[in-house]
Amino acid sequence: MQLFYNPNISDSSEFFTFDKEESKHIIKVLRKKDTDILHVTNGLGFLFKTEITLASDTKCTVRIISSEKAAPAKYHLHLVVAPTKMNDRYEWFLEKATEMGVGEITPVICDHSERKQIKTDRFDKIIQSAMKQSNQLYLPKLNEPLSFKDFISSHKSGLQLIAHCEETNKKTLKEILKPLQDVTILIGPEGDFSPSEIQMAIDHNYIPVSLGNTRLRTETAAIVACHSLVFINE
Repeated sequence: MQLFYNPNISDSSEFFTFDKEESKHIIKVLRKKDTDILHVTNGLGFLFKTEITLASDTKCTVRIISSEKAAPAKYHLHLVVAPTKMNDRYEWFLEKATEMGVGEITPVICDHSERKQIKTDRFDKIIQSAMKQSNQLYLPKLNEPLSFKDFISSHKSGLQLIAHCEETNKKTLKEILKPLQDVTILIGPEGDFSPSEIQMAIDHNYIPVSLGNTRLRTETAAIVACHSLVFINE
């Protein structure tokens, strides 16, 4: 199934018109025509079956034939991941985590972060594309970047974990994860979290965890954490 995304389509409408950019893509690039069927999601769990009634490359219009809503995930995974030095590595993480069903992502600026300025416009497009490619109906929530201190002070939800490389007592994900849990996992930058950040997280009831015996890149660690939660919920 080829899936299209538009946040403005709803089950209360009989017809829907795509914007100029998406209309051009549908008609000129994909060569869709009148009466062709398009499947569209609004990223909120709805799947709309629609039929093209006006195959215009400036305002492609469809009639909504039917709609259904998928059940939400039985758990919520919030990945809080420091930006990588190279943007393409963070973009790869966003794509793969979306494909695996992450629920929420927050870029977090840490003491050792080499990249402290983040523009999320491109990140949004990558997440949308990955959602469509993997035929998912829920769009992950991408939050604006926060400093580590601001995030720790404001966020309290579900099981809270911090993955770091310091030689201290840590639990493994296998020991601590259980099915149907809401989980927040902090993943640090290339230089890891600072000792003060680790202690701050512990003081706010975050549990230190290990992701294995090898030192992982930031984006790899995030994917390992994501896959571990997906696996335990299968």
